[in-house]
Amino acid sequence: MCEWCLKHGDGGKWYENARLYHQELADEYNCSEYLEEQWKNMETLFIRKIMGFNSIGLGYKMRMPIIGRIIRHVVEGQIHSEKKNRNPVRADGHFGQVLPLEDAQNIIGNLAAEPIIKNYCVCRWMQRGVKDAVCINFGQLSEVIEKHTRYIPEGVKYKLDREEAIEALQEQNEMCRNHP
Repeated sequence: MCEWCLKHGDGGKWYENARLYHQELADEYNCSEYLEEQWKNMETLFIRKIMGFNSIGLGYKMRMPIIGRIIRHVVEGQIHSEKKNRNPVRADGHFGQVLPLEDAQNIIGNLAAEPIIKNYCVCRWMQRGVKDAVCINFGQLSEVIEKHTRYIPEGVKYKLDREEAIEALQEQNEMCRNHP
């Protein structure tokens, strides 16, 4: 079991802990302000120098025995940060995880706060320049994303009910299976 599950999972997978989806918890940690700042700057996260570090030639640097370990340690420290004053411009904090289809469908069907939306995949947009409306978000994050209309897909229904969101997850899963 991973460190996050041990710390936040109440004996199970951290992302299946219903308490983590409550509006009160998001308000307690001022998530809306943090997410707003993060999504406002999302496009620059992968190209910006972070703490003087430049990502050019990263593949080569990661293969270097000592340098690679140091880079990995610093980056993982940012990604898994739980500091009270995390830096959204640097994307500090646990910001996402790929889930098994059944777990994702359970979360959308039973735990997710509304509104539920489909938006452009920021990773695909930043990494490949492709605007692909495949990501499903909910709760405060959906409200933040809706303020940044460049992430809202054109010509696609983006506000989804639970059943539509579950169906969209299934369709995306099938598409990935057929076109890896």
